[in-house]
Amino acid sequence: MTTQNTSSEIAKMTNYLTFFLICILLVSCSDKKTKLPIPNKDFCSSIHRNDTISLSKELAPFTDTMKNKTGVYVLEDGGGSLVTRAWLCEYAEKTIDIQYFIFSTDNVGLIACDYLVRAADRGVKVRILVDDIMVDAGIQDILALDSHENITIKVYNPGVNLGKNIVSKIVKFTTDFRNANQRMHNKTFTVDGKIVITGGRNIADEYFDYDHEYNFRDRDVLLVGHVSKQVTASFNTFWTHPLSVLTESLVDQQDQKQESQNFDRLHQYACNPENFWPQVRSKIENLPVAIQNIKNSGSLLWTDKVSFVSDIPGKNDGSEGLGGGGRSTEALVKLVKNAKATIDIQTPYLITSEVSQNLFREAVQRGVEIRILTNSLASTDNVEAFSGYQKDRKKLLETGVKIYEFRPDAAESTKIMTGELRATLEHKPLFGLHAKTMVVDGITTVIGTFNLDPRSANLNTECLAIIHSEEIATTVLEGMEEEYKPENSWETTLESNPDDKVSTIKRVNTWTRKILPKSIL
Repeated sequence: MTTQNTSSEIAKMTNYLTFFLICILLVSCSDKKTKLPIPNKDFCSSIHRNDTISLSKELAPFTDTMKNKTGVYVLEDGGGSLVTRAWLCEYAEKTIDIQYFIFSTDNVGLIACDYLVRAADRGVKVRILVDDIMVDAGIQDILALDSHENITIKVYNPGVNLGKNIVSKIVKFTTDFRNANQRMHNKTFTVDGKIVITGGRNIADEYFDYDHEYNFRDRDVLLVGHVSKQVTASFNTFWTHPLSVLTESLVDQQDQKQESQNFDRLHQYACNPENFWPQVRSKIENLPVAIQNIKNSGSLLWTDKVSFVSDIPGKNDGSEGLGGGGRSTEALVKLVKNAKATIDIQTPYLITSEVSQNLFREAVQRGVEIRILTNSLASTDNVEAFSGYQKDRKKLLETGVKIYEFRPDAAESTKIMTGELRATLEHKPLFGLHAKTMVVDGITTVIGTFNLDPRSANLNTECLAIIHSEEIATTVLEGMEEEYKPENSWETTLESNPDDKVSTIKRVNTWTRKILPKSIL
């Protein structure tokens, strides 16, 4: 490498560090603490849990099948995915293990906390593991929830967001850049060690189609039975790893929890019909009937060909700098190399390297048709990531891959948007793509947390559900085919792209982010 190139890389990294440190300062200078309103009446008095229902009773008909097979049900719409999580919390009997990259104390986040507290009140042991960098909640909020005797919260790789002071955060980024950028991107929700939800959704309004301005087109999968053992084993590996730290250790002794909190305000907030519509609660109450209907319709597919792949805490040993890959990367590369006819991919961020471009080129040359749906500049929530994609979009197209870019006004979003929200709004929120899905040869489906970018490949820990089932693949592909249509996405070619669908300001902002090295996007 020449001195000129070395200087250029140093300049780029310096610019990035400056940008990131400004972000840290902005986050650190705000003392986030959720202030729940004092209720003006008892909203919870008319809401009662059905004590005749339990998860074990609902799963009893599947007891023998669950020993060696996994039930698979794809959760396409955010409302349905939220209702399923809520019902599982409501009727969990022993344990709830939660692992998320983003956990916000917005409307959905507070309602999720309410369900977790109510489960803990019944004696259910709740373990919550969240990544430090994207926790959109104050440390005191987390300590309050952690104060419940049956709830334990750990933070993965702390030091850049929660607790500590601004000096220590800057020191971590400037002296240990790689470690500071290693985040836990896994998303799993496991109840009683029997039933799992995993996929793209974090815990925040926009992942469940509840935000009034911007939502994500996302996808989860419900897994019942055998594969849940693999998910539980992965969770325990993260939970016991030194990178996962008890929340109370992140604050000074005088700020630690002193006594259990009174959660009445939280309960009243969640019970208030202005915050959580009665229609949605009705759906939760009727979910056992819905599960029976799913069973009768054949939509819950049982198979012994489901595997769960997760990176280990820390991802890799760092011997290759910011590279190195991991188990999830290896699993996806293997699937691409073994593809014979088709590969269909949905990824919100599409930042390719020479290695991944060659991987796709070789597949195309073998006769494999590759189609990728990603965000357009008009739909993306991350202009930094889009700038990385934009830099190499031409090179990727030259490999023979077909690229489609999601429309913010996609017609498909109306079908999947939470019905209760749709009925209350006079306008249509914008939508961006957040699903991380791959279907290979119309037989194998991957639903997980992996974005096609260097960060997922080398830095963040990721997890994947790999399902070998033509029936599941056919169902998922039907949705993908719909989203390739012109009313849902723009096809991008060497001759044209939809970048001009946004304002000049957004185009300029994206252009300025090109100074960021792709390896950290």
